[in-house]
Amino acid sequence: MQNEYKRFTELNVWIEARKLVADIYVLTKLYPKEEQFGLVNQIRRCAVSIPSNIAEGCGRNHKKDSVQLFFIARGSLYELETQVYLSHDLNYITETAFKELLTKLEVVRKLLNGFIRYYNTETT
Repeated sequence: MQNEYKRFTELNVWIEARKLVADIYVLTKLYPKEEQFGLVNQIRRCAVSIPSNIAEGCGRNHKKDSVQLFFIARGSLYELETQVYLSHDLNYITETAFKELLTKLEVVRKLLNGFIRYYNTETT
């Protein structure tokens, strides 16, 4: 299966998910110190999970296993979105940063949904 596709490092969905992780790390450096082991830890783990599960899914030999990991990545994306909303509710991020993150999350969501659809229809 892997031979039919780009390496995961060439996939736009993986590249954009990595960019999202970098943005999350930069932004969460500004959170209050008391959130270091709370929301900061959770939001970072969630963000890292997205490209990690995409990569792992690409490395699996069975379509069912791969798709399951892509769905886990999508679940982490939704979890991250919730944490971004919470960060905004708690005034840890500005309105501008909030809107920018939501836009980036939407980009990754569309790419991931498209990739899942493609993978489901094109693989055997």
